[in-house]
Amino acid sequence: MDIFGDGLDKAVQKSFTRPAPKSAGAQMRYLVKQLKGTRRVAELLRVSQRTVERYVKDQLKKPRPDLAARLEREVKKRWQPQIRAKAREHAATTGGIVIDTRARLGYTAPIGSTDQDRIRHLTVALPPRHAARLFDAQQTGAGDQQLREIAAEALKEVYFQDNGRRAGSLEEVRFTDVEHVEFDL
Repeated sequence: MDIFGDGLDKAVQKSFTRPAPKSAGAQMRYLVKQLKGTRRVAELLRVSQRTVERYVKDQLKKPRPDLAARLEREVKKRWQPQIRAKAREHAATTGGIVIDTRARLGYTAPIGSTDQDRIRHLTVALPPRHAARLFDAQQTGAGDQQLREIAAEALKEVYFQDNGRRAGSLEEVRFTDVEHVEFDL
């Protein structure tokens, strides 16, 4: 389960100007148009080419739950690429990103400080440079662990160190046991 990657995708999807196709036939037709053929769509969705053709002609209307989920995910992945790119660029240059999380957070600090991990619910606005790092890592195929580390570094700087105004000797932030994470642009 890719919590951070999916969260970033959902944040970008909120900026869509038109809703993605809802019916299975419309979704299938959109994918056929995008991938330029039923064979590629069939390979992508792991179904037969004939099944894809039946959905395109509206001979089949109700896909199995696993196929419906794959179909919706693939359509949303390709829906409005220019709007998606503009939203990422805006977040990475001027707007920043808001992270809302409930997770176990702790840190490594000098001896004598209270660095015990504990469950915290944080809603923090991250500056554009951190949004850029998150989106760049996601674009290059970074996994959930790498995105979590980037988010932890951003929380260390913005939340724990207050942009350099306190806790200067803080070494590392531990970001574990994520119960919930949501991003907003």
